[in-house]
Amino acid sequence: MAELVGPRVYSCCHCRNHVCLHDDIISKAFQGRNGHAFLFSHAMNISMGPKEDRQLMTGLHTVADIYCRDCREVLGWKYERAFEESQKYKEGKFIFEKAKIVKENW
Repeated sequence: MAELVGPRVYSCCHCRNHVCLHDDIISKAFQGRNGHAFLFSHAMNISMGPKEDRQLMTGLHTVADIYCRDCREVLGWKYERAFEESQKYKEGKFIFEKAKIVKENW
């Protein structure tokens, strides 16, 4: 597990494994399976499931679920491919569901 020193880290809500930095938030205006979600440019200490095509609110995307590397909790997904031109900015980015992460060092 990579230990982060410094302010504003998000951790897995179950095991407190550090998974993303506040400074990497692109947008807080996303919707996940369980409510509000954040779009991040980077993630850490995660593993990914298989890629699959999903019809989301903004169109068809190829995504892979992301899991906490320590406890295997599903935290959100990674956008692998966007089929609509207006959604291409999401490719390679991560959705973390707000209910699945907690703030640390605030």
